[in-house]
Amino acid sequence: MKKIIRANFEEAQAALQAVLANDKTLDAIAAAGSLLIKTFKDGGRAFSCGNGGSMCDAMHFAEELSGRYRLDRAGLPASSISDPGHLTCVSNDYGYEFVFSRYLEAHARKGDCLLAISTSGKSKNILVAAEVAKKLGVKVIGLMGRADSPLGQIADIVIATPGGKFADRVQELHIKVIHNLIELVERDLFPENYK
Repeated sequence: MKKIIRANFEEAQAALQAVLANDKTLDAIAAAGSLLIKTFKDGGRAFSCGNGGSMCDAMHFAEELSGRYRLDRAGLPASSISDPGHLTCVSNDYGYEFVFSRYLEAHARKGDCLLAISTSGKSKNILVAAEVAKKLGVKVIGLMGRADSPLGQIADIVIATPGGKFADRVQELHIKVIHNLIELVERDLFPENYK
């Protein structure tokens, strides 16, 4: 058992080291942080979406912004597209591929931002959401496992974190990216929390 545990941590460590060694990925995270900062400063909102574990990450992203991350500060206008009533209504009436895009059509406005999360970068409902967002004038940050995925072709900012042959390592890197994005926002908008 211990051998398996050690191998898992070593694989996770190697995936993180690969991100640290990739300037393109670090630049993309910085660009996404700058975009979120501008969105909030200009009075816009941040939306997030994903499926399964990526939905949990989308919810985590939004609640850390609207609630709090490390220290007390004003809440920021962020929401994940995760309301069960909305998801089941749209899924039943239109189809699951439209559950995120329909929410954006109802709530998003030009100048807002969408964090679209998909480990594969191929999820149909995420791709439809990204396409609709762009039509609405909403900037799209794509957080995925591979930059050459379909989401990577649509997103304004592409953050790719390949982590191995399964989604779990990619997801582990995604939460690190999300925490970095939140901290970048806080450091700019609430510098008093980082003295």
